[in-house]
Amino acid sequence: MLRTMFELPISLTAQARVVSCDLSECVPAVYRADAAILYGDGEARLGVITEVQLKPDPEKHFTWLAYLANLRARDKCEVCLVVICPDRATAKWAAKAIRTGHPELVLIPLVIGPDNTPVVIDVAQAVGNIGLSAISAITHSKHPEINAILATLTEALDSIDPAKARQYAEYVTVALTGDAQKEMERLMATETYLYQGEYAQSLIAKGETLGEARGEAKSVLRVLEYRGIFVGDGDRERIMSCLDLDTLEMWLQRALSVDSAEKLFL
Repeated sequence: MLRTMFELPISLTAQARVVSCDLSECVPAVYRADAAILYGDGEARLGVITEVQLKPDPEKHFTWLAYLANLRARDKCEVCLVVICPDRATAKWAAKAIRTGHPELVLIPLVIGPDNTPVVIDVAQAVGNIGLSAISAITHSKHPEINAILATLTEALDSIDPAKARQYAEYVTVALTGDAQKEMERLMATETYLYQGEYAQSLIAKGETLGEARGEAKSVLRVLEYRGIFVGDGDRERIMSCLDLDTLEMWLQRALSVDSAEKLFL
């Protein structure tokens, strides 16, 4: 009947079995996106799930759907998925359609990657859209003009509130790797702008240098890996981007006993 009426792809020889129709979970799985944002009020609300994807992960084709369904059910709003990829290969993978099995219910993630992010090297453009300038720096970390991109972002950040500027600077710095990260750290050390001086002073005052935080974060990951605990890209990014030494110390202690990476954050 299902094949005849709806052309569902059910094999003539496929066996069928009745499974539980109770779709709630006795032991709820932990579904934690990298970020969830709710825009607007009332019926005009839009939920946005944001994921940073460093490499292909087939498991995400199942969990991404769960993220969207859970946010939609919880906040009674329309939702969408945005995936940020720092390299072309991962962006190409993330942009593939995810078929659910239900006719016409197909999830095509909105992907931010090197090919659809502009190279922002104009300060006026960066000032007009700080978020775009920051994403440009992250997705074009291997671009020949990365130094100009970072210099543009650094100058543009001086046009906004220093506290917010420091947050942008921290996020971009930890998201970068290799030579790009070293260049961003060099620019931050010059203290040319107000937020840079305050940024450096706040880190020194708390003893939270980027090197210390990174070392502590790597220790957390090493303990988990030694114990055979799987760490997904989202959790790995969250650990490596943390700059608070007290939080990292707490995670390191928990890493000795937890049975999943997600439980570090509970």
